Amino acid sequence: MTVSWTIDESTITDLARGAAVLGTGGGGDPYIGALLATQALREHGPVTVVSPDEVPDDALALTVAMMGAPTVMVEKLPNLDEVIAPVTALAASLGRPVTHIACAEVGGVNSTIPVAAAAALGLPLLDADGMGRAFPELQMVLPTLYGITASPLAFADEKGNTGVLRTIDNTWTERIARVAAVEMGCSIMIAGFPMTGAQAREALVPHTLSASVRIGQGILAARRENEDPVTRVAELLGGRELFSGKVVDVERATTTGFARGRARIDGADGSLTLLFQNEHLLAELDGRVLVTTPDLIMVLEHESGEPITTEGLRYGQRVRVLAAPSDERWHSPEALAMVGPGYFGYDTASHRFDGREEGAR
Repeated sequence: MTVSWTIDESTITDLARGAAVLGTGGGGDPYIGALLATQALREHGPVTVVSPDEVPDDALALTVAMMGAPTVMVEKLPNLDEVIAPVTALAASLGRPVTHIACAEVGGVNSTIPVAAAAALGLPLLDADGMGRAFPELQMVLPTLYGITASPLAFADEKGNTGVLRTIDNTWTERIARVAAVEMGCSIMIAGFPMTGAQAREALVPHTLSASVRIGQGILAARRENEDPVTRVAELLGGRELFSGKVVDVERATTTGFARGRARIDGADGSLTLLFQNEHLLAELDGRVLVTTPDLIMVLEHESGEPITTEGLRYGQRVRVLAAPSDERWHSPEALAMVGPGYFGYDTASHRFDGREEGAR
């Protein structure tokens, strides 16, 4: 039988660190998200985390997230009122109380903002998310494949503007909400994807918050034990190290509400190029594609194992690049049409992570 657990101030740092690893470079600054969650936990007390299989069939769960470019959050800090506002607005629109909060993605700030929302609203949080990683667009969640609509979607900014959006499908929700996000300062808080407990069990990736805590704790434990934290992360994820080297070039720009760019890492075995749109989407070694979205591509600091987000990549950093498998459902034809390399404009087929020790180390 699955047992519920709690997130308190002592847990949040491990959760944020582990979720930043699973976020594949995106999802926003984990430090900012941890600060907001810590404030909420300090003011309102710990959050109860429940497995999807504990949730009643007739529950009403909403995903809560930041939408926009992670780069702007360094100067445009979110606040608790902004996080709560879309949940309150959506509950009013639906005409029924929200019973559970969920993560749209497990990555960076979007793993901790739902903690802040759950604490401030006194609601339980699902130990699950919609991706098992992070993706840049709103419709890129497994619930989309199960016919669960993002609409009605509520949104809010730090100035007090709120709205509820009703659209014909999740792609239109993304398109319209993205315009709103850009106009409202390139980042907004959103609540959407209303789900019953039965739908949440079917469509979400289970136990990703507890996995994030284990990863965060594993990194620190490896340091204490004088072991390699990067190897520890690879073991926990069933992944492997692709490359090791120094960041020698980063091209990055915030356009249409996304942080887009590329990074080049030089090492003893050649030159690795990472292409990203908020998240790392493709890893290419000397012109040969190694791994692509939807599988996980993660950059960790060489010695400490600390995850490095795409906006945190800097010239001169010594890093190691890991790859790991995504949730199996992301490799269906319907899912690849939504999150495969072709969707992002890369002229390559999906290169699936298979765990074999090929390529550079």
